[in-house]
Amino acid sequence: LVGLFMLMFMCLVTVLSVIPVMLWWSLTITCYTCCPVLRVARLITYDAFGQRMRVKNFGVSGNETFALDQLMLFGEGIYYETNWKTLSCKKMKLDTAFIPMQVPSDAKLLAQVIMGSSSSWGMGVLTNTWYGSLSENGLYTTVFTEIGCIPVSFTSYTPQSGWITVSTFNWVIGMANPMDYLPPPFCANSKLEETETPHNFFTIYSHLYIFNHFLAL
Repeated sequence: LVGLFMLMFMCLVTVLSVIPVMLWWSLTITCYTCCPVLRVARLITYDAFGQRMRVKNFGVSGNETFALDQLMLFGEGIYYETNWKTLSCKKMKLDTAFIPMQVPSDAKLLAQVIMGSSSSWGMGVLTNTWYGSLSENGLYTTVFTEIGCIPVSFTSYTPQSGWITVSTFNWVIGMANPMDYLPPPFCANSKLEETETPHNFFTIYSHLYIFNHFLAL
């Protein structure tokens, strides 16, 4: 399912381009075929100039809740993972390969539609719907705005993970809070964990990775 999160950070338009370099937004993820059903809400801050990201996860699985804070400093090669329930912090190696929001070369245009109404100004948003294939015999469809190239939704299916739906909202261009790129104070004494292979964008954002962390809480 690594393709899911990669595609959510890529601008799918006919002409190769990138979306704004500094953004913050929210999204929801629903896994209908997980047992129990998994729902995750995220607040994401993205800085292409500084090559850094922060993701605050809040989720529900069955009757249980969890919170996971992920700070990725690609320029420094450091990844912080914070559990706010236990006030614990892990400091790990991060692959410095930063993946900007850009156009995947294999996306195919399915349709261009107006979400809402075209009857009057401000009543609708012109969007492009794209589709493509994922690894593990999977497929996806995703919707981006025509103006600004902002992701709206993403739906994927793989035999291993079933149906996953991602919906985004409250996009803001710019940096809302520079403090988002600083680790929490209680991470100051965290020692760098030694691993053979550093984490990367895909291992951090794979669906099973997040779910396994929930099970460990």
